[in-house]
Amino acid sequence: MMEVEGPWPEVFEGSGRNGSPEEESFLRSSTLTLAPLVSESASVRRSQPIFITTNRARGLEAFSSSVPSIPNPFPELCSPSKSPVISSLPPTTGDKHLIKVYGEDSHSRSVWVGPEATAREVCHMLVQTAHCSDQENWALLEVHPALGLERCLEDHEVVWKVQSTWSLKADTRLVFRKNYAKYEFFRKPTLFFPESMISDSADVGKDLTSAELIQNLLKSGTCPEIQGYLQSKEPTRKSWKKVYYFLRRSGLYSSSKNSSKEPRHLQYVADLEDLNVYTVVNSRKLYGAPTDFTFCIKPTKNPVRAQDLKFLCAESEQTRTCWTSSFRLFKHGKQLQCNYQFSKLAPQRRESTNHFTDAKSKSEASLVAMDFSGKAGGRVIQNPSEARSAEKEEGQAWRRREALRCSLPNLNSNPRPSSIHRMQPWFHGGVSRTDAQRLIERQGLVDGMFLIRDSQQHTQCFVLSLCYKLKTKHYLVIPCEEEGRKYYTMDDGSTLFIDLLQLVEFHQINKGTLPVCLKHPCVCVL
Repeated sequence: MMEVEGPWPEVFEGSGRNGSPEEESFLRSSTLTLAPLVSESASVRRSQPIFITTNRARGLEAFSSSVPSIPNPFPELCSPSKSPVISSLPPTTGDKHLIKVYGEDSHSRSVWVGPEATAREVCHMLVQTAHCSDQENWALLEVHPALGLERCLEDHEVVWKVQSTWSLKADTRLVFRKNYAKYEFFRKPTLFFPESMISDSADVGKDLTSAELIQNLLKSGTCPEIQGYLQSKEPTRKSWKKVYYFLRRSGLYSSSKNSSKEPRHLQYVADLEDLNVYTVVNSRKLYGAPTDFTFCIKPTKNPVRAQDLKFLCAESEQTRTCWTSSFRLFKHGKQLQCNYQFSKLAPQRRESTNHFTDAKSKSEASLVAMDFSGKAGGRVIQNPSEARSAEKEEGQAWRRREALRCSLPNLNSNPRPSSIHRMQPWFHGGVSRTDAQRLIERQGLVDGMFLIRDSQQHTQCFVLSLCYKLKTKHYLVIPCEEEGRKYYTMDDGSTLFIDLLQLVEFHQINKGTLPVCLKHPCVCVL
């Protein structure tokens, strides 16, 4: 190590004044330590700030203020490379906090957030920094891997307040993930709130049907009272007990006598304002649940502890979704409706600020249908029905040309590789049937969510896993051969596809034998 006596001697000597004995003593005792150069193969030790405490005399104040500051020559060493910090510089004030967000591949990213930053704002920041092509339907999830608990943060929730309730010893993390089902109950209320679970006291009149009642309540920021049997497990017990519950605006109640609603039989269970609802992953293995459709409630302000968790198990996914959605609506009320409306208008606001998108939409709006079948060069088709008929004929002609091109491999200079499906985000290789259902559930049980995987029972076959009406259905894709060429089919050869990519593209615009078109590819990582 080399030492250089006296910091900046030219500053003191060039000032034209003699230093006091106290100043000269301070200068002799102060040293700058220079680290020796190391080779690239040697380990690099990151520099850390050192606070030097000195008893300065009064005469040193003017001298210390005139000394220029030394810039940091290695700013890139301030943050680890494996955990990139999104903010360009750490905040100089104490009004920001550093949080860590994980992705689907378990890689984390550090983010500086303000004390009032909401989950929507953090998601928008992550989308912009990650350059996501699809900017919609992203969410932050609170995940407790050891306990198997997951909860999607509401868009208006303050991220730092949520993280401040966590225990330092627990393995709790924020996960940045796609979630299409956050506001799906606003779009299809009758699917999420079956008539059999609506309490009789919620009937407001004979003129309203169940669907109209649910729709009116959702628009006002609430939902009907929910009732039904659930399997319950107390923290101090290992067995599950079947109990009849009522969920009202005032709280969660249980009946001590079957399904009786009499006040003397109702027991108060929890206050909705002071609890969070979590879905439980792998509940059969972790807690011995009778089914896989388990959720739990926990006080909001307390850290996640086993003695504070109350587990509830439903008979189906529709029943569990109805209960969890009702908990959210009763707790957050009108705020959820505002969040949903904001999420609907977000794409329109982005397009209005993008001049390129505006120019493109204007140019597309000025396009007209043309007919070039005559000898005059072409004419504008004014009749809308004629334009639709011409569009259909052109599409059929294109399909015939495409089929002819694919049936002549020698004329195709760049044939499509047979393994092109393995590079697609919707292909998940050899995951099992149970894991495929779990992946779709994690990304949201909405109609049209799909993935393709290798079949575990039939060699050289594939399985299309598709979500429809809160259930995951599985369709076998069988390879077949016709006129010496290999095809794939799902309807015993009635419709043939040259590869899985063509199969997916076809069913994204045509239902075919499926109950719904393919809409959202499942991109979750197991």
